[in-house]
Amino acid sequence: MNKMKTRILVFPCGSEIGLEIHNSLRFSTHIELFGGSTIANHGKYVYKNYIEDIPNVESPDFIKGINNILDENKIDFIFPAHDSVVLKLAENINELSCGVIGSPAKTCKICRSKSKTYDFFNGIIDVPRIYRDGESPSKYPIFLKPDIGQGAKGTFLVNSLEEIEFYKKKDQSILVLEYLPGEEYTIDCFTNKNGKLLCAQARCRSRVSNGISVETIPIKEQIFVDIAEKINEKLVFRGVWFFQLKKNIDGKYVLLEIAPRVAGSMALHRNLGTNFALLSVFDALDKEVMISNNKYDIIMDRALFNRFQIKLEYNCVYIDLDDTIIFENKINPIVLFYLYQCVNGGIKICLLSRHRARTGNNIRDILKSFKIGEIFDEIIDVRDGESKDIYIKEEKSIFIDDSFSERKAVRDKLGIPTFEVSSIESLINWKY
Repeated sequence: MNKMKTRILVFPCGSEIGLEIHNSLRFSTHIELFGGSTIANHGKYVYKNYIEDIPNVESPDFIKGINNILDENKIDFIFPAHDSVVLKLAENINELSCGVIGSPAKTCKICRSKSKTYDFFNGIIDVPRIYRDGESPSKYPIFLKPDIGQGAKGTFLVNSLEEIEFYKKKDQSILVLEYLPGEEYTIDCFTNKNGKLLCAQARCRSRVSNGISVETIPIKEQIFVDIAEKINEKLVFRGVWFFQLKKNIDGKYVLLEIAPRVAGSMALHRNLGTNFALLSVFDALDKEVMISNNKYDIIMDRALFNRFQIKLEYNCVYIDLDDTIIFENKINPIVLFYLYQCVNGGIKICLLSRHRARTGNNIRDILKSFKIGEIFDEIIDVRDGESKDIYIKEEKSIFIDDSFSERKAVRDKLGIPTFEVSSIESLINWKY
């Protein structure tokens, strides 16, 4: 690889897709990562290079506006992170001042529409029965979903013709489909620059929330690979893509959708060894890629995660040892995560502890036993009866201690910010 880093803009960067691309690429020595968004979103908490106010993808000024950003930041590739953006960029690739990581426009157009996808693959693989205008379902429930959409937004399970007509009046494009009651699966795929399907890795969407797979487990069945091969033979893909299946009432796998992009829950297979986003970047650079996975059992579960924007400047941290850095005779890894962030940022770290007074043991011995002594710029033994505030000399400092009384005394006497262990999360900077 050339030592010059490839500059990649992920747009929109705050979607679940954009966050997974960030997690996939942020530690690559070959890539300088940028995040872009139209409006403020979670991307600004994780992308070191964050760009806001990119024109909306539906705006007539979108291409002109994004080209200005691409040129200004010398971007080599855009990595789209939303279905509408995938199609828009593919259709306008010749007007963009950089490359696009993704599949050709024809593929993106078919995949963006459920009806086009079902019509295209009808007779090749099993697709849901569509009840066209004038057709009445013979049995209920019936599933309604937008022709163009993502996740579970705008979907309904209905039990009568009256309900169908009610929702059709609200959205004429909504599809009336057979209900698929069985398990749901996603198959994460990668097709290289030569059109060869290098992998099709399935996962069971065992728990879904708002259309997002929040608990997912790898599944190995040859039928998933066979269906992937059939799809890959009929559509031209480049790089990452996925498709979803659901079992019908007879236990057959029926196609739900195909998407030529990263999926948020591809993190499962990334942690087994297949980094779909990074593979797609290398493939876009015309590099030959290989896939080699680990073999162990793994389950991925997802939930909301806290990140903070905190207005606080400090150049020194005073921190306690017992029940703060060391908890139940073990290192608290979250605290150490934060302290090494301070090391990276040139922030002084002072250990302020009553360990010797309380136990009679040399504090340096316990630091040595836990292999953490060298992280501290200063180590202060606090004697019995002394208040910790008398040792805090740095003007722009913060204080971290598990004890409420210690924190209150420092805050009352010095007026500096104090933190308990659980609030250290607000001090962590995820932009790296």
